Amino acid sequence: MAGMALTMMACDPKKDEPYRFDEMTYTPAETVFKVFAPDNAQCFVVVDGDSVKMDILPTIEDGQLTEGRVYKAVVKGDLKGKAYEFSVNGVASPGVFAKAVTVNGQKGIVVDLRDTDPEGWASDRGPRPERYADWVVYEMHHRDFSIARSDAAHPGKFIALTEPWAIDHLKELGVNAVHILPSYDFGSVDETKPDVPQYNWGYDPVNYNVPEGSYSTDASDPLCRIREFKQMVQALHQAGICVVLDVVYNHTYDIDHSNFQRTYPDYYYRQTHPQPLSAEGGEDTPTADDSGNSTSSSQGGVGVTYSNGSGCGNETASEKPMMRRFMVESVKYWINEYHIDGFRFDLMGCHDIETMNTIRQAVDSIDPHIFIYGEGWSAGACALPNEQLAMKANMSQVPRVAAFSDEIRDALRGPFSDDTKGAFLAGIPGEEESLKAGIAGMVEHPQVDYAKVNYSDEPWATEPTQMMSYVSCHDDMCLVDRLKASIRNPQVIKLDLLAQTAVFTSQGVPFMLSGEELLRTKLGVHNSFESPDSINHLDWTNKERYAEVFDYYKRLIALRRHHPAFRLGTAELVRKHLSFLPVQDCLVAYRLKDVDNDDWQDIIVILNANTMAMQVSVPEGDYTVVCRDGRIDEQGMGTVSGSKVSVPAQSALIMHRN
Repeated sequence: MAGMALTMMACDPKKDEPYRFDEMTYTPAETVFKVFAPDNAQCFVVVDGDSVKMDILPTIEDGQLTEGRVYKAVVKGDLKGKAYEFSVNGVASPGVFAKAVTVNGQKGIVVDLRDTDPEGWASDRGPRPERYADWVVYEMHHRDFSIARSDAAHPGKFIALTEPWAIDHLKELGVNAVHILPSYDFGSVDETKPDVPQYNWGYDPVNYNVPEGSYSTDASDPLCRIREFKQMVQALHQAGICVVLDVVYNHTYDIDHSNFQRTYPDYYYRQTHPQPLSAEGGEDTPTADDSGNSTSSSQGGVGVTYSNGSGCGNETASEKPMMRRFMVESVKYWINEYHIDGFRFDLMGCHDIETMNTIRQAVDSIDPHIFIYGEGWSAGACALPNEQLAMKANMSQVPRVAAFSDEIRDALRGPFSDDTKGAFLAGIPGEEESLKAGIAGMVEHPQVDYAKVNYSDEPWATEPTQMMSYVSCHDDMCLVDRLKASIRNPQVIKLDLLAQTAVFTSQGVPFMLSGEELLRTKLGVHNSFESPDSINHLDWTNKERYAEVFDYYKRLIALRRHHPAFRLGTAELVRKHLSFLPVQDCLVAYRLKDVDNDDWQDIIVILNANTMAMQVSVPEGDYTVVCRDGRIDEQGMGTVSGSKVSVPAQSALIMHRN
């Protein structure tokens, strides 16, 4: 390093803090570097081309490691802005916990993170609801949301979400949480080519704790992506909207090139047939790919075969102490540094129960209002037995963590495995009990027969807020496309609105894919993870073209927000206040009674997927209709009296007793 002497200081075990994956700690006087690596490894940190040998950190205050060691070097002088990388047995990487990186994440950057804070950042606070039942989650991909917006100043970028058109749309819709698809540094987009159209969902992690450069206005500036991510979060918070980060700790982009593997071969990955490791690594074997096949690694031991519960060629080992610690500290870092309000865990069913509980406890120590949910399944068989994993069936062992309900999703639109098969919305009977279970939030209810529920023969949620209620998300056909694929000549708008009425009046936490309020289509593509903008973009002209759809969505969300009966929050209250009326083929009806003396009394909700109007028996009385035949008006749309009501075809009816 020109003009700067690098001095390594000896480690004082009495002063060294527990290793918290803080691989780079900067002050103007010195920068501390740490790395976790195998026993007896040759470890160096290379700063601006100059190499400094790292020494073993003698003790770990919170418990001795059973394998591996922490290596540390302290480099004197002001290194701000300097590039660095670790070398472990001759293999270079920015480490596993870089905070800033060069373009495409190849090297770390020494950074003072206070230089990235927008004005007022120190006082920024997320508008986190007091109860999980009050969350309304809107899932979006940065590029999808803004790339085709004619008045976007920064289409496809983090800061598009700071622009008035974006904020105004989200506020008008009424959602209070934006779930952003993976926004860390991922591997499938070349950041050096910002003018070349490139697309990926981002489920291919490289540097887990640095924002993705292609979503910034200048990927070559290491501070730009950090500052603009914070500006996005700050703007959403000022609008009263929480930010949920999609985290993908269950696998990496590949094995050989992952920073996990390059610092400690095979420690972070589960193996199906593990072989003894040597500090030097093994002989060359086939490398990992994206095909979903189990693979071997040239960095690992001879004959190593990797478990593939992720379906991406590798599966991380959350049960390993340092992988667990990495996940915990990564989540805490996003909360403390970026003010994130919630987390969605990709393939949460790959992670062990103890790790998810440890994360929940660590988050609670910061703010118990931070929401955590994930996919309660894996993409294949994991190396750990199912009873140890955070699968949907084990959610009773993971309190205050939620999972997506494929029961309500597939009861409404049909199975994930076959886009051409319909269900309730297609007028096919048999899914009524599954829909009832979803409406109750997948908790035990005396009127739900779980023997008739798809996928689950018993309730898996201890509270309704453990269930994410949804009918579509990014990695599937969007709702419009699924209706067209599974139903002959569908009444698309009617069925779309009916489906979302079931979602937003259920007792689970409602979740929607961005653009559904605009009658979004991806032209029938099921898995659009690398499809072009022409497939994935939101068509903003639909907001005017299908104004009645957007109006229904925003009124439906407001209906839930205004009336606590639709978000009771506990299983006890669900069993006390929610009862089901007799089921008919492709018709589910229920009653919410005596919830709040200051609000509507005796609410009736009827979901009719039949192609004809249906007569439904209800408790006798005088009712005000607030939702009927694709329209919602909380002030009332007329009255009905008696013990029977007619429900128009393929629509919802909601009314309350006068």
